[in-house]
Amino acid sequence: MAKSNAEVANNSLDAQARATQFMRSALDILGETGRTEFTVLEVVERSKTSLRAFYQHFATKDELVLALIDAMLTEFTTTWQAEAAQLGPTDALRELVDRICVPPASSTQDSINRGLTFYHDRLAETMPDDYGRVLTPLHALIVDIVERGMADGTFSAGLDVEATAALVMQTIFGALRLRALGPGLELTPIGSDRIYAFCLRALQN
Repeated sequence: MAKSNAEVANNSLDAQARATQFMRSALDILGETGRTEFTVLEVVERSKTSLRAFYQHFATKDELVLALIDAMLTEFTTTWQAEAAQLGPTDALRELVDRICVPPASSTQDSINRGLTFYHDRLAETMPDDYGRVLTPLHALIVDIVERGMADGTFSAGLDVEATAALVMQTIFGALRLRALGPGLELTPIGSDRIYAFCLRALQN
């Protein structure tokens, strides 16, 4: 017998809830340990579910972490896009850098930030197409800032918008990676002021 629309909707909500539960468990493990080498079994045990349930949603741990990053970036770009439209291009760029580079408020958040920062590299290698799709909303947001800055004369008129937006995005991510490596490299921490100033010079020259 065919399922009713209500049954289909309920099943969909249940599936979404289970997927969210797995992502929450992965985030908890990252926050507690700072390790990215956790296993699918650890996630399953933390979620109090089963391997079968996990593999109904994700084929690999990489897919799980990709979904987690996707959810976080989607929330960020969705909530911030409307605000950015109300700011001038330089203020929007500054606010974007500040929000992405905000210092962790706790050791737990620091562990999560470090783990996900380094996992970006793995996803770029193992799932490049899917990883690129996940970054698309953030790239589009930066494209909009660059285009508005070019239109009002704030930024250089000769910029390749798509490539420039990608370079700005990767500059921010690269600086975050260096921040995580800072103690080992004996670097002075790279704050949002320096990242913003670097990106702004590139856009205005």
